[in-house]
Amino acid sequence: MSAITPADAYLAEDAESPELIKAKIISETARINWPQLQKFYAAGSVVSVSAAHDLVTVAYAFSADNKTQVADWLASGAVERTTEQQAQQWFDNNTELWAVVISPWVLVQDKPAQCH
Repeated sequence: MSAITPADAYLAEDAESPELIKAKIISETARINWPQLQKFYAAGSVVSVSAAHDLVTVAYAFSADNKTQVADWLASGAVERTTEQQAQQWFDNNTELWAVVISPWVLVQDKPAQCH
């Protein structure tokens, strides 16, 4: 995953086009098994997004540095640093997650494949 260009790398050139940025975020979103994300978790870079929220919308807010929206999600628990308990559960189950890189973060979501 570290070889992938972060979706937010396109922000400077596409600042006027939120839809294009969202399309690029979608193109960078993939399913990945938790063990492949452990090194990012160990670095403190993994952020969990609740299944009730749209991963692309959250990723866009992170990439656009929408501090107010991100703070609201953090306060409500809809977005949070992945906990040790959650990481252990995903490891034990070899869970496949939706993930997208919004540097320096890796946003992950535990949601069935057919929902995205």
